[in-house]
Amino acid sequence: MTKTLAHVGPYTCGAGQPLLWIAGPCVLETAAAAIEIAEELQRIASDLPVQLVFKASFDKANRTSGNAIRGPGLVDGLAMLAEVKDATGLPVTTDIHEASQAEVAGGVCDLLQIPAFLARQTDLLLAAAKTGKAVNVKKGQFMAPGDMQHVVKKLRDAKCENLLLCERGTFFGYGRLVNDMRALPQMQAFGTPVVFDATHSVQEPGGLGGATGGNREMVEPLARAAMAVGIDGLFCETHPNPDLSPSDGPNMIPLDQMEGFMRRVLAIRAATEEVLS
Repeated sequence: MTKTLAHVGPYTCGAGQPLLWIAGPCVLETAAAAIEIAEELQRIASDLPVQLVFKASFDKANRTSGNAIRGPGLVDGLAMLAEVKDATGLPVTTDIHEASQAEVAGGVCDLLQIPAFLARQTDLLLAAAKTGKAVNVKKGQFMAPGDMQHVVKKLRDAKCENLLLCERGTFFGYGRLVNDMRALPQMQAFGTPVVFDATHSVQEPGGLGGATGGNREMVEPLARAAMAVGIDGLFCETHPNPDLSPSDGPNMIPLDQMEGFMRRVLAIRAATEEVLS
């Protein structure tokens, strides 16, 4: 299938385009904290060949424990994202978990993200498509890359013109994920840009007992591998102090290390493109 491009706010993602960089904290805490992170990411991106989309979740609805912090909720969270957008001019994205959230989230966000656990939820996909905004669907941890062709068909049948697929690891026994890098070209073969989620690929589901663990030391090696294979977008979460983050701290890159990380992985991307050109 011919590779197609996806328009995300002012950006174009896909073959021959600058890398789409989706980055931000896992979950929203305060508007001030979100703006601080967004402005630092924007500073980094200004000197790199990337197209930055700020990401943060208003609700972590699939937490391991019912006692875990989930976030500010739909109304307050979208208000925070609107503040980030106003302060920086950056496109923004967030997860939606229910079909009823799609329209209101689409009123603020340039890109709607479908969580991996919900990749097969037809009503959610159709509601996201109906907004007319770009949609990024994370491949379910329980799904083979080829299974995502059905997700693509659902969205295309619903007239979703700007669609991205995202690789974020596959269950490998209990409490472990593994990345099969073959998934990247296999999903690109559906004619969609493909994003690699380096953060959630290093998760250890339930690894902390009542919370998900992980190993942030493996984020960069996996991102390097994905760049060498060839990806259209990179998703990575960050926080000024990941160990104090209410969600996914073990998997996030400290904000003060993000610039060096991006320069190194982009060097691999540039070398790969030169070899293939």
